[in-house]
Amino acid sequence: MKVNSMQPNAVESTTLAAVAYDAGGELLQLEFRDRAIYQYFGVPAEVHDALLRAPSKGEYFNRVIRGHFPYARVPTSSLPV
Repeated sequence: MKVNSMQPNAVESTTLAAVAYDAGGELLQLEFRDRAIYQYFGVPAEVHDALLRAPSKGEYFNRVIRGHFPYARVPTSSLPV
């Protein structure tokens, strides 16, 4: 799992708190409202862009991302303080 310096951007959503993306590594990082952070691997830029444009980010996540890309939870102990 890659812990990196991607800059999360806050989003308006009842499901997600922030989204970060590394286009070169096709790595999507999502912070949920419960503060859990997950990284999704092999996510094309188009999926990231569509997520940011989606009227319901939670619905888009459930329909297009969840279950379609490998992922890992980011341990909170590995996050910078």
